[in-house]
Amino acid sequence: MVTVGTPKGNPKDRYILKSVQSAADVLAVFEPGEILGLSQVVSRSGFNKGKTFRLLYTLERCGFLEKTGNNKYRSVMRPKPRRKYRIGYASPGEDYLFSEDVLESLLNAADAESIDLIHIDNRYDSKTAVHNADLLIREGVDLAMEFQTDEHVAPVISAKYCEAGIPVIAIEIPHPGATFYGANNYEAGQIGGRYLARWARHTWSGEIDEILMIGLPKAGALPASRITGMKTAIKESLRLNDHVPVVHLNGNGQFGVSMEAVRKHLHRTNARRILVGAINDPSALGALRAFEEAGRANHCAVMGQNASPEARSEIRKPGTRLIGSVAYFPERFGNDLIPLAVNILHRMHVPPAVFIKHRLIDAANIDRFYANDSLRAIAAGEQ
Repeated sequence: MVTVGTPKGNPKDRYILKSVQSAADVLAVFEPGEILGLSQVVSRSGFNKGKTFRLLYTLERCGFLEKTGNNKYRSVMRPKPRRKYRIGYASPGEDYLFSEDVLESLLNAADAESIDLIHIDNRYDSKTAVHNADLLIREGVDLAMEFQTDEHVAPVISAKYCEAGIPVIAIEIPHPGATFYGANNYEAGQIGGRYLARWARHTWSGEIDEILMIGLPKAGALPASRITGMKTAIKESLRLNDHVPVVHLNGNGQFGVSMEAVRKHLHRTNARRILVGAINDPSALGALRAFEEAGRANHCAVMGQNASPEARSEIRKPGTRLIGSVAYFPERFGNDLIPLAVNILHRMHVPPAVFIKHRLIDAANIDRFYANDSLRAIAAGEQ
């Protein structure tokens, strides 16, 4: 019989519960991520077949084991790490409060787990992202979290980590062979699109002249599906015919690029009722500022994605035409990502993709979800 789970001291200790000790002995035979059948557990534990079956059944029902195909079992217990893990995080760029919130949440969660988080900034640049992957590999990280926005370099980055034997979590943009963490993009788009349609029914009696979608083509098909989701939801909700034009602009996910793209577009269109959907909040705010600059703010209703601090500040303004933003809750990323990373490092079963749960944030519910924004603004003003 194994002795890993056996308590130290007198084996006849009257306070020891023999049934719990037996259960601990069964759990101890499982290596991280290992799948064992009944006969293998019998052989390793030394218990008879009947007792082993009852212990396995009980531990599975109590959530300590999970049952796989062919009546085999895998432990879901997280073993204590033998050493302090080092996790690399390559952020997209630090000039956007969404990114700051993600980083802060990761730092807090890593600190709580006694993990060294090595942060490096990709600066929204593909070449920098590839270079940073090399840096993290040289740092000898145990796992890398990649948050970079160009799908074309994702295979290059993944290949580097694969060759180095380093597992990867890809945030928002899929990377070959990596565990995905991020938006349920099409669903997030639909949430925003349906809200735009309801606003149009209430404000413009459902009559619109144009749909304007501001995307980020280099990010690839998956993030683009949030644009598709918005467009589809608007058309279906308002039952629009094909005569309503849909215009796609490339805002590159950035405020300045988006503002300039919309500024040029407004010189070409006379539409007075325009629903605007953006890939993220910087693009949404850039579009809004272009409408305001042209004196045409009342010609638009804008929907963002992320519910970033910048967008929430705008949503709180009376009369703003940023009518809402779909929340991604970056302040919660660390609470999901660090446990996911630890489970991967312990070779435990993890799903291939973990999706964020989204909510629409507007002026009516913003204080329910973000009651502390005013405190954050005060703290920022004091710095």
